[in-house]
Amino acid sequence: MEFEELGIREECGVFGCLAAGQWPTELDVPHVITLGLVGLQHRGQESAGIVTSDGESAHFKVHKGMGLVNHVFSEDSLKKLYVSNLGIGHTRYSTSGVSVLDNCQPFVVETLHGKIAVAHNGELTNAVRLRRKLMRHGVGLSTSSDSELITQLLAFTPPLEEDDTPDWVARIKNLMNETPTSYSLLMMHKDIIYAVRDPYGNRPLCIGRLVPVGDINGKGKNNAETEGWVVSSESCSFLSIGAEYYREVMPGEIVKISRYDVQTLDIVPRPKGDPTAFCIFEYVYFARPDSIFEGQMVYSVRRRCGQQLAIEAPVEADLVSTVPESATPAALGYAQKCGLPYIEVLCKNRYVGRTFIQPNMRLRQLGVAKKFGVLSDNFRGKRVVLIDDSIVRGNTISPIIKLLRESGAKEVHIRVASPPIKFPCYMGINIPTKEELIANRPEFKDLAGYIGADSVVYLSVEGLVSSVQESIKARQDQENNLKISKFKSGKIGHCTACLVGEYPVELEW
Repeated sequence: MEFEELGIREECGVFGCLAAGQWPTELDVPHVITLGLVGLQHRGQESAGIVTSDGESAHFKVHKGMGLVNHVFSEDSLKKLYVSNLGIGHTRYSTSGVSVLDNCQPFVVETLHGKIAVAHNGELTNAVRLRRKLMRHGVGLSTSSDSELITQLLAFTPPLEEDDTPDWVARIKNLMNETPTSYSLLMMHKDIIYAVRDPYGNRPLCIGRLVPVGDINGKGKNNAETEGWVVSSESCSFLSIGAEYYREVMPGEIVKISRYDVQTLDIVPRPKGDPTAFCIFEYVYFARPDSIFEGQMVYSVRRRCGQQLAIEAPVEADLVSTVPESATPAALGYAQKCGLPYIEVLCKNRYVGRTFIQPNMRLRQLGVAKKFGVLSDNFRGKRVVLIDDSIVRGNTISPIIKLLRESGAKEVHIRVASPPIKFPCYMGINIPTKEELIANRPEFKDLAGYIGADSVVYLSVEGLVSSVQESIKARQDQENNLKISKFKSGKIGHCTACLVGEYPVELEW
């Protein structure tokens, strides 16, 4: 819960759609993208944008705005995006770059071979050097966003490219050689969408297949007509638009999506045989629980984290509960492993604004009290194990513990379904400064006393990694099924830099 209260967020989400078969299509591409972005709204709430095309003319249709997706895209604004056969969209929360309309994505630029549109999720670890390099080449930059750097790098002509034949694979590989991480991106050019994931696979990206409504959920899965293709930061947005999960874009993969098929164009390997570095906090908090990463559902991983937490930190208690709602799967796993009943102790008021926007500590704490009702009959006189997904600064959980005690809880034991965050992230996550993190402060030595709990235990780093990697074979099987000899991603790993301070690549300043 404290991730939510502090505004610790992903930078953004990307979504693309391309109609299959004959064009002009009857598929409502702008509405499909809009609904896809609604499904990714948890990844960014500052701004949203969509760029569409008929795939034949040189004209791109663009609409962007500040705010939530449903506020930015009304029926009138969507009319600007017709008639369209393909398009890409973006919803943003800024970690680098100012929160202004100029930084809204997708970005559109004119190249030697026509316009391209680019949408990006992540944060470049060598952005400062890349900005200087572009400026030395006479490229002017109009925004403070990393995504504009990517767009301009894609507009560069590779040395071996012929003037009259665009080699987009070479351009994309040139970008990937310039910057190792972190990015999942979509690029639209004429009648093609290119889906690209950095070689470390730090940010997620997956592909879905649009099928007739009657064929969703596996009915006639192999023989169903393909009405179109979608690509998204998370698969959670697929069901609402009538798409079935197809597969992930693998680390380092360059995928070409056309009206005819989905094709792997190339794989860019990691230097020195490094393991992959998918952000482990996608599993802990950022992703929706119904999303699929590496062949496994996020909900299942969170439940396993709770089970592992019960092994590492059992406690004599009467019931297990959670701070609604992101830690619920972990709480259910903890209760199951301990053999204790799972009982709700808090009722969330969904119509109270997020407390991290409150201007001072007192109002933030009052905001937490306003946000929850107490189901006191469920725990009065009992020992409660309260599962949370995080304790980052320690300010948010304290008033909840106080609320439970005043309402009759005999004991309140806090169990945290993720390890303590100790280091900043430089790859697309907004994390408080190192000094703000409770794990780096003197209060951490007696955290239970500081927040008013009877005990506090975090999940270990090893426990989190084992919970995530328990079913990772599904990802390896998927690679084998692609039958591309150079596709093997090598050793599968996860980025735990914010927990242990070891970053997957050397950081540049």
